Amino acid sequence: MDGTGSSRRGFLGMAATGAASGWALGGMDAAQAEEPGSPPLVSAPDTFLDTVNGLPNFCTHEHWGSITPIGMGDGGFRADTEPGAVPVGPVGVWDLFLDPYGGGWLGANGVDPHGLAVKAGHKDFAAWWAEAPEAALDAMRPHLARHRLTGVFQCTALGVRSLHGAEVASLALSDWQEADTQIRQAYADMFAWYREAMGRMHVSGLIRPVHPGFYLHGQDTPAAKAELAFTRTILRVDPLLNMWQDKSPQRDALAKDVGVDPVDAASWRDFIVKIMALAADNGTTGIKQLQAYGRSLDFAPRSDSEVRFRGDLDDGERRAFEDWVMHECCKHAHVRRWPFQCHVGTNNLSQSSPLPLEALARQYPGMSLVLLHCWPFVSESAHLAKQLPNVHLDPCWQPILNPEFLRRSLREWLGYVPSNKIMLSHDATSIEMAAGSSVIMRSLLAETLWEQSRSLGLGEDDLAVLAAELLHNNAVRLYGTGGTV
Repeated sequence: MDGTGSSRRGFLGMAATGAASGWALGGMDAAQAEEPGSPPLVSAPDTFLDTVNGLPNFCTHEHWGSITPIGMGDGGFRADTEPGAVPVGPVGVWDLFLDPYGGGWLGANGVDPHGLAVKAGHKDFAAWWAEAPEAALDAMRPHLARHRLTGVFQCTALGVRSLHGAEVASLALSDWQEADTQIRQAYADMFAWYREAMGRMHVSGLIRPVHPGFYLHGQDTPAAKAELAFTRTILRVDPLLNMWQDKSPQRDALAKDVGVDPVDAASWRDFIVKIMALAADNGTTGIKQLQAYGRSLDFAPRSDSEVRFRGDLDDGERRAFEDWVMHECCKHAHVRRWPFQCHVGTNNLSQSSPLPLEALARQYPGMSLVLLHCWPFVSESAHLAKQLPNVHLDPCWQPILNPEFLRRSLREWLGYVPSNKIMLSHDATSIEMAAGSSVIMRSLLAETLWEQSRSLGLGEDDLAVLAAELLHNNAVRLYGTGGTV
């Protein structure tokens, strides 16, 4: 994976100036960064880190393609709604850094790249970079510098260094122009680039969440065939929870294609049956939802008579509709023995604790509930995975939020949760971001395994088997795709 000739440990060194230092700690070593009273981390030997870096990683929750040049479709990013969605224009370095994560968090800090570009007399930021790159980077440099130690910048910059050989952490114009050139060339054939990069990253498999409409059209185009040759999907059911409005183009398009207009309990059940069958016929690996971003995860059982299925619903009626639809989807996952990926934490913190999901896990034991992200509810998530046989953990996105979140999660979970319950994905918007997250995740995994095994005297071979379970085998077994190593 190291395409620059530097060592794997050197690859992690990214201080604000680009010099080698603690990659996630702003120049501090690991012992300095530990919480008061916690034991210091013990670095794993280079031989063990090399072993972990060479193991396959099955990525079961990724959003590669959620970038501006690929664009938006009905209900979401084209990459999530159309098989084989490719860029409609060149992909450059800024598309990776101004993605929904990095660009969104810049916006949360009051930064508007588009507004800056217009103020400088350009159509948009892409035009500014094309017409006056030095001025564009000069305007953004102080804002990027403030985010340079955040997880999202670290992951993207590490990935660009790993896959394209450019040192963008320097914030130097020549480095950003070099990265831009390399990225544009790579994305000229995006799916070929994905396959090449996956090989260099030791990514053994890929699952992407997609909207129901993804399964309806365009599966046989050359681009769709190229993507689906290495990509598995998981069905997003959260769009169904919004289909109560009188006017819902996404619902109406689905209704036309599956031949059922859902207006009451009976037709809604038939509608869901048809969608689940469609997804199954197209190889879905399970279902997924993100309701934690907007409501609690307490999905109460609802009788048909409690629910209005269409119209001008008030808050209580909308909640009842969402609960009803979620239980219907879980019934199918239970019968089909599908995993159910569920967002936990990271947003809407007052309502996104996973603890209410215990009721769903107990009611539908054939459904494996995969808790995604889990921060800041790391202990609560671990409790459910410890106590319930069908609850699993995937801390994807934690390195992108803050690598320290993953360090803490691994230390807590590996000492408490059975190892077969943990998987390690990235939840990245680009393959470059995933590559950087992979570097950080593998390093933290090696350190944590080495540290926690000292009292048992386990050797590198035993730890390598455990690392392979977390990186690859657990996901293969749960999602039923691929082979173990």
